[in-house]
Amino acid sequence: MPSNKLARTNDDIQRVLSARLRDVKDPRVQQGMISVTRVETTGDLRYAKVWLSVLGLENEKEFKRGLKSASGWLRRELGSTLNLRYTPELVFELDHSIEYGAHISQVIESLDIQHDEESGEEA
Repeated sequence: MPSNKLARTNDDIQRVLSARLRDVKDPRVQQGMISVTRVETTGDLRYAKVWLSVLGLENEKEFKRGLKSASGWLRRELGSTLNLRYTPELVFELDHSIEYGAHISQVIESLDIQHDEESGEEA
């Protein structure tokens, strides 16, 4: 479990990246609604793994290329906003949990379950 300072740093990185991802001009990155779902930073603050959830993603491969291209700019913006000893190198991962949850909800809704009308009465 991360320390309190590391947890606060993760939250700060998540907040800053959420705001800065909207400003990326690369059309490969602006494919849909982007949410930063989680950030995990190593103890030495050298690397930060950032999980992104994208609603309306068209091309995952191009999206990752655009993120890799924009990672230097995002890292510089992160360093200028936060006062850290080291600005972590950003590693992006796609988080499919929201899509999976929506799919499970859709499956549950599509089930044809008949409720027992006599649940309160004994036969």
